[in-house]
Amino acid sequence: MRTPTHVAPATRDNALPPADTVDTPQPRGAPPAPPAALESRGQRLRRHLHQGRLHGSALAVVALLAVLVALAATNTARVRVDWLLGSSRVSLVWLVLAAALIGWILGVLASARFQWLTRPPRTRRPARGSQAAPPAGTRG
Repeated sequence: MRTPTHVAPATRDNALPPADTVDTPQPRGAPPAPPAALESRGQRLRRHLHQGRLHGSALAVVALLAVLVALAATNTARVRVDWLLGSSRVSLVWLVLAAALIGWILGVLASARFQWLTRPPRTRRPARGSQAAPPAGTRG
């Protein structure tokens, strides 16, 4: 059996550096990749606390959904609702859910309005067409 003579010995697999030590080229202007460091004790504690909060909130959502299903199952009686121009009969659970949904939407809108009214003042921009003087010490 003949071995190929055109293969240089430097291209054999054992002559190449391990894959984890090869530097991958970074795009221009990109910050250098951070060195692979171990997680500190404080970082690990913060990560575990965050994970615990996520588990707690998931458990709270499941409990809330269970209460909502129980509420729907027990409040199926029809009740009379008086409107300004008449009345109707609806299932109590739909009345409660509609009231909760309307209250939630109004709360979100009120929160957005309050946030808009209390936002920090914006900096004034120069009017269109006016030439602002360049900052001192620069050539313009």
